[in-house]
Amino acid sequence: MEGRKRFMPFVLTTCILVVDQVTKLLVVKNIPQGTIAKRVFGDFLWICHVRNTGAAFSMGAGSSDFVRIVMLIVLPLVLMGAIAWAVASKKDLFTNTQRWFAAGILGGGLGTIADRIFRFDEGVVDFISVKFYGLFGLERWPTFNVSDSCVVVFVILFALSVLFSGSGKESMKGGLK
Repeated sequence: MEGRKRFMPFVLTTCILVVDQVTKLLVVKNIPQGTIAKRVFGDFLWICHVRNTGAAFSMGAGSSDFVRIVMLIVLPLVLMGAIAWAVASKKDLFTNTQRWFAAGILGGGLGTIADRIFRFDEGVVDFISVKFYGLFGLERWPTFNVSDSCVVVFVILFALSVLFSGSGKESMKGGLK
């Protein structure tokens, strides 16, 4: 694959990272922490400002700084490095579409890691809260942000692309050799 074309998905990575950080900056600047700034569709959607010092669903929030650094920064950075390598690799590990989906996962992951590094004591900025109507015992889904949304959406798209088209170029050509 041509060099420039191989790196094009990183445009998506960069866009996601920028949008994520700009929205978080706007939330921090305009919405006091622990408050709801806007309710949309009644009580369905809230734009608010909360912080999370852990991972998804606040897992690990009470852990020591060392554990948080290793589990929430170092290991995810290694994973993001592996994803970036796979997207840029000349080995055609993914189809072109899968490379774009992986780049979306990378953008979302880096947005969260940036918060974990630069807002270590304060926590990741979350601001989207959705009513969950008691499903799974949750009245509201845990509050999230742009990077969280991108990781979820692009992981689903990537998984579906693997499921329906295979994981690499060989499967796109009609089978294993």
